[in-house]
Amino acid sequence: MGVVGISFGSPISGAGFNVSQTVSEIVANLQNVEIPWKNQLSATNAQDTAISNLGTLLSQVSTDMSNLTNFQGVMAGKQGSSSDPNVIALTSASSSAVAGTHTIVVNSLASTSSGYLTEITNSSDTLSGSLTIQVGSGTAQTITIGSSSNTLSTLATAINSAGIGVNASVITDANGSRLSLVSGTSGASGGLTVTSSVTDTTTSTALSYTSATAGANASLVVDGVSVSASSNTVSTVIPGVTFQLLAPSPVTSGTPETVQVQILNDNTAVVSSIGQLVSDYNSVISAVNAQETNNVSGTPEPLFGSPTLAMFQEQLLSSINQSNTQGNIGSVTQLGISVNNDGTLSLDTSTLNTELNQDYSGVVSFFQNAGSWGLNFSTALNNLGNSSPTGMLTLDLNANNAIISSLNQNISNENLLISTQQSSLTTELNLANQTLQQIPANLNNMSEIYSAVTGYVNPTL
Repeated sequence: MGVVGISFGSPISGAGFNVSQTVSEIVANLQNVEIPWKNQLSATNAQDTAISNLGTLLSQVSTDMSNLTNFQGVMAGKQGSSSDPNVIALTSASSSAVAGTHTIVVNSLASTSSGYLTEITNSSDTLSGSLTIQVGSGTAQTITIGSSSNTLSTLATAINSAGIGVNASVITDANGSRLSLVSGTSGASGGLTVTSSVTDTTTSTALSYTSATAGANASLVVDGVSVSASSNTVSTVIPGVTFQLLAPSPVTSGTPETVQVQILNDNTAVVSSIGQLVSDYNSVISAVNAQETNNVSGTPEPLFGSPTLAMFQEQLLSSINQSNTQGNIGSVTQLGISVNNDGTLSLDTSTLNTELNQDYSGVVSFFQNAGSWGLNFSTALNNLGNSSPTGMLTLDLNANNAIISSLNQNISNENLLISTQQSSLTTELNLANQTLQQIPANLNNMSEIYSAVTGYVNPTL
């Protein structure tokens, strides 16, 4: 601890000294005891930041692995194609779809039942009567025209509001307006049966119902099996696959064209996901390598020489290189993944695509089977990271937090002690300063007394 002196100037001048400055110098000297604590606190906080950054980067690798090890993840993805997209358009292939080829012949498309009432010249004419509508084998519903539904427009609104499974609208052209009815259910089961006793009271014209389109199911042959579908969107014929019927199959020499629908594993998505895994893993390794150097000012990085960093790096490299005992793929090398000298990875997408094409199920097993490389690597990531309460980085952060808490408490206690001392010093030095400032007056009084007793007059007074 340094030495702080008090400069009194001339003791008999009466000027005293600067109490505030003197106290500040003494307090600053007392605070020097906190410097080692604050230096350690700064270093520990810097370590925490570096460790948390590693944890964040590692959690992204864990997320990548979850996508690959999840049974419903990227490995389950499918893509498909149609040999004649003018006849059949493939809408989707879910994870439940099985890779393979299917043959489809579309004999006819599904249709939706529809019809209309006799047209009238003026759509605002007043109507009367009722309309009875039955959808398929459902219960017939009667819409009675009242004061609030006595025009084509208000009648259409009343039908739509009734919720009877029919969509009503008014169609107007050069010949006039008519009420159009379209079944809300496609196919044969949605056929409309309509009885009209509606009259245009303005012109005394009866408005009869005309069926325009009969509801019919689509007819197709899938893999040699005759299939009937109520909609042109077919989702139950091939498990996990939804396709749209756009037109009947063209007929050549009396024979309908066969459309090939092919369901494939989504190799592109898998390659992309593994590529993302490699990229995120390399970000972790790069962050580790960066901690093993000095920064631009020559100061070692926060985790330089840390046993935790060394163990973290060793276990991470060990887990990526572990062998796979499940399935035909023994290591990441067979997937085109190689380890570089600095610990980062490289991915040969050509090798990976070849493996996916030759043994897709083997790649799935490599990531997803019990005891597989994928599940073991995911466990290793969990044991290393800070997302698990027992992860290596979590435990290191907890240890650092305990140190930080202790240092902060030491600093807080010391500041409290210094604050008390500062208050006491201020009081004492103020009293001392007052004494110094009173010395000239006291000397003058003493001189006067001396002169009175001796008759001596001090020429300086």
